[in-house]
Amino acid sequence: MSDLPIYTEAIHSKGRAALADSHLQSALRNATTRFMERRDQVVEGFSEWEVYRTRAHEIKREALDHLDVYLDRFVRKAEENGAQVHWATTGEDATRIVADLARKVGTTEVVRAKTMVGEEIELNRELARQGIRSLESDLGEFIVQLAGERPGHILAPAIHKTRGDIARLFREKLRISVSDDPQKLAQVARRTLRAVFTRAGVGVTGANFAIAETGAIVLIENEGNIRFCTTVPPLHVVLVGIEKILPRLSDLKVFLRLLPRSGTGQKQTGYISLVNGPRREGEDGPSQMHIILVDNGRLETLADEKMREALYCIRCGACLNTCPVYRKIGGHAYGWVYSGPIGALVTPQLAGLERAKELPFASSLCGACKDVCPVKINIPDLLLHLRSKAQETTSMPTPADSPISEHMSMRLWAWIMKSPRRYQTAGRLARWGQRLFAHRGWIRGLPLFPLSAWTEGRDFPALAERPFREKWASLTKKPLEG
Repeated sequence: MSDLPIYTEAIHSKGRAALADSHLQSALRNATTRFMERRDQVVEGFSEWEVYRTRAHEIKREALDHLDVYLDRFVRKAEENGAQVHWATTGEDATRIVADLARKVGTTEVVRAKTMVGEEIELNRELARQGIRSLESDLGEFIVQLAGERPGHILAPAIHKTRGDIARLFREKLRISVSDDPQKLAQVARRTLRAVFTRAGVGVTGANFAIAETGAIVLIENEGNIRFCTTVPPLHVVLVGIEKILPRLSDLKVFLRLLPRSGTGQKQTGYISLVNGPRREGEDGPSQMHIILVDNGRLETLADEKMREALYCIRCGACLNTCPVYRKIGGHAYGWVYSGPIGALVTPQLAGLERAKELPFASSLCGACKDVCPVKINIPDLLLHLRSKAQETTSMPTPADSPISEHMSMRLWAWIMKSPRRYQTAGRLARWGQRLFAHRGWIRGLPLFPLSAWTEGRDFPALAERPFREKWASLTKKPLEG
């Protein structure tokens, strides 16, 4: 992954640009609001929601605490089913295996279903370098591929584009005149992709889960395009992160209740496929199935007992939809394929903390992500852990690198905080001064920079008229100290 373009350091400039883009703001607001409203409706009607969340957390913990056992069991069962299993330590290993398999069947065209691991290892780009064309079959991924962009969301890759944007893109790239009617846009994509399905020698998919007990991979979708990838091309390649293992087939029912509700606000998705190997006698489908188990930094995360919980993620995207930061700046500002709160955890782990030290700080720590996570990942706690590691182990900005106003403000704050008397005096002055700006316990706007920056996007709680120290002294009949 050393040469992959990861630009997390640009999150500040890209975030400011996103905030100034009213078109993007409208697209993000509409999409994330719709996702969350649907999620809230189906969760409210599911009385056992918290029971299932707790059970899912326990299953993922069991799977990862004994990952070596369950991976070995999965490999044995998958090979018994007729699949061939490969191990990829790095992203480069995985792309090399896919390219080698394509060459062996004599194809220069690959059709790919939506897979975040494929995005992570830059599969399309790496195959193109070797003369192999890879075309996305998921509608959202197809759109961003035409635009030459990365996905803007884990679940909805083209979340940042409106229907008008997509119609203009199709007219420009496909040379097809089309309106912004969703059905007509889908028909254009369908006609384009169907021709590729019939020509491609390899179909590449990801996997939502891999079942150790049976050796099956589980694919969950709404469009049906993944089933084309797993049945029409003669060779089916599966890219799956090693953390996707579930111990038992019975565990799957827990996640089938959680993932659709959290991701798209559905009680169930349109298509659920359990693939148990290549075709058998009398069946349709590919003659070969190859499963590539991808590490690419996951074992290092597993070794960190604190950060291991980040591997519980089932890629539902709910934390993005509820995050006040993501909902304003979108996915591209995060600088890699994983965005939002989970991206702020996963990117430093997979790409290296030195390359993504800004991301753990791109959070308000409001806890909304933890509340909606279907597997109860304590995202705020893990972000704090990464912030501490970033301060300790990476080259964070020094005071000399900071603006002079920030440097002087911090020195003044430290001087005040070191003396109880200075602290009390500053508090009295602040309470007197806020009378010009406070209204019903809140300050809507402050006039002076850098204080004005705090109230540009939020209201600031006013200081209490009577500080706690005075109240405590009156209750205990003790004089104030200092």
